[in-house]
Amino acid sequence: MSDAVVVEGLRKSYGAVEAVAGLSFTVGRGQIFALLGPNGAGKSTTLEILEGFRTRDDGHAEVLGIDPGDRSRARELRERIGLVLQDIAVEPYLTVRETLARSAGYYRNPRDIGELIALVDLSGLERRKVRSLSGGQKRRLDLALGMIGNPGLLFLDEPTTGFDPSARRSAWQVVRNLREAGTTVLLTTHHMEEAQELADRVAILSAGRIVCEGTPESLGGRDTARVRIGFALPVGCTAADLPVRTVPDGAGRVTAETDEPTATLHQLTDWALRRRTVLEQLSIDRPSLEDIYLGLTDRGTPQPAMRRPSP
Repeated sequence: MSDAVVVEGLRKSYGAVEAVAGLSFTVGRGQIFALLGPNGAGKSTTLEILEGFRTRDDGHAEVLGIDPGDRSRARELRERIGLVLQDIAVEPYLTVRETLARSAGYYRNPRDIGELIALVDLSGLERRKVRSLSGGQKRRLDLALGMIGNPGLLFLDEPTTGFDPSARRSAWQVVRNLREAGTTVLLTTHHMEEAQELADRVAILSAGRIVCEGTPESLGGRDTARVRIGFALPVGCTAADLPVRTVPDGAGRVTAETDEPTATLHQLTDWALRRRTVLEQLSIDRPSLEDIYLGLTDRGTPQPAMRRPSP
């Protein structure tokens, strides 16, 4: 089965600013693929090209087998993809069902409205007017609007911006439901936890280039990185008293990095037991996705933000 998205050597400049500088990646069908990067990294421009809203300067792009730059197939592309942007204008005095029914009329083979309402967890709210929905419920309605045409590929732009933790996790489950139903998802987000929870693969962009790509677990060597064992330094002890080398973190805690976490932890706990002390705030981890992201992204001056054209 061919990939849902194929990008090879993609380039786009705005004057002297090269927003996308030779980008290459693929998205497998049925995957959730996350594009991460700071503002100005090239995420929005890349998505606009793939959605058919911008022309590319060079390179190759395919979306569900269609060249998004081929104007003769623009309608076909529109009917096969779904868009969930950060801000979607919805008539506030329509009900949930009326809103979806109106949008369904624009497609030849729309998805069943009742099925879609259940999929995005809006069952029981069919007759609720949009203006009376909570923020999380409105965002789930946005997802339903993006799915009403039964797309093979869904573009999700910052889907949970402004959500509280509970609403964010509820939205994540909706996205998982979409994947389980066979939809491919191309996601952009600034929430590292969101990418960790949802994505099958992640690409980090900086200055228009992919600087790292892989699974969330292995990105940047996370799965083979040294383990960090952190704890609060016991009262009356100094770092020199510890059986292993540590470095302070500036908050009364120290951290030991090791390639042999079991042996190192045994040394530390044996030392603590013999001294009849406790290793408070004990934690064991590897570099987080956010650690990798911050280490790889260019912290320089971002390019001017480009507004996405209205669909």
